[in-house]
Amino acid sequence: MNTITLKKVKTIKTLNNIAECGLKVFKKEQYSIDNDCSNPDAILLRSFNMHSMELGDQLKAIARAGAGVNNIPVQKCTERGIVVFNTPGANANAVKELVLTSLISSSRNLFAGVAWTKSLEGEGEQIPKLVEAGKKQFVGKEIKGKTLGVIGLGAIGALVANDALDLDMDVIGFDPFISVDTAWNLSRNVQRAMTIEQLFAESDYITVHVPLTNDTRGMFNEATFSLMKPGVHILNFSRGELVNEEDMAVALENGKVGMYITDFPNETILKMKNVIPLPHLGASTKESEDNCAIMAARQVKEFLETGNIKNSVNFPNVALPYTGLRRVAALHQNVPNMVGQITTVLSNYNLNIADMVNRSRNEYAYTLIDIDNQVNEEIISSLENKINQISGMISVRII
Repeated sequence: MNTITLKKVKTIKTLNNIAECGLKVFKKEQYSIDNDCSNPDAILLRSFNMHSMELGDQLKAIARAGAGVNNIPVQKCTERGIVVFNTPGANANAVKELVLTSLISSSRNLFAGVAWTKSLEGEGEQIPKLVEAGKKQFVGKEIKGKTLGVIGLGAIGALVANDALDLDMDVIGFDPFISVDTAWNLSRNVQRAMTIEQLFAESDYITVHVPLTNDTRGMFNEATFSLMKPGVHILNFSRGELVNEEDMAVALENGKVGMYITDFPNETILKMKNVIPLPHLGASTKESEDNCAIMAARQVKEFLETGNIKNSVNFPNVALPYTGLRRVAALHQNVPNMVGQITTVLSNYNLNIADMVNRSRNEYAYTLIDIDNQVNEEIISSLENKINQISGMISVRII
């Protein structure tokens, strides 16, 4: 358990190059960007591996300018009361564009055709005749009228599904955990697969947009390949580990999978036939990097200044309109009577509650309480100590 008191000037540390437009979110009068600081208030990063890094006792938030947080010790942060943010959707358009580009290009054998054409260098005046004679080996197929299966209908999957409809594809989607917000943004013409097996059986192309979990690891394997149409194209712009590579090699060899497009190449992948390996380009656009940086910075700023949480991967999302009143922000275990104990402490100080919200996420919870009283610094310090003594409390701030 630790009590955290906000410093007047808060320190932000970056562990990777963060776009300047993101860092400008932090006003110089209130924040210092200090990459040498060993005990910052918050950290912004992209791919830096934090697992062996010491976490200072003033660290309150870590924001990943991207979606995956495998490079952050999330459980350790949770136990310390450090909120970990990511930026879902900030790079969605970039990934969507590359998925659709790869979908069309692989169907038209564009990548192989370009490589073959470049190999004709030095043939001089014979090149036009060679092109005409050789182009038949790259005859492809159109995607119009074909069925695209989209697994995972979050920010990226929904964009892919909607735009594929505009390309006159039939689209079937599977996502048992689809959010209300995503459902509103998804075209009503996207067919709903009742099971993932149905999607596997009906799709000519399959694109996957789900996180890597114990349930999704190796979800593309011998058993699931057996359910698919012969020659299916599989696009993986999520995580390499979603695919059992040994089974994929066999499926590509026997033609069950016609093409595997992946953003996660390795030595094994490069040895397979009919693979289009991309150098992890999914979110590699300037626009995407800017969007991620701004989104990460805004989420950290909002949390440090108001206690509101949006897009956390380890604590519940909680928001309470900030009116400038003193606010208790308490991260604690999700056990009975925590809110009651906090309000009892406030009552003992004759403090009135103006507004309050509490949300839980698995074993942890977060409580925001606005105090409808003027409170001096001496009372604040005493109040923090009292609340922090509650069993199950992780960290407390009074903003």
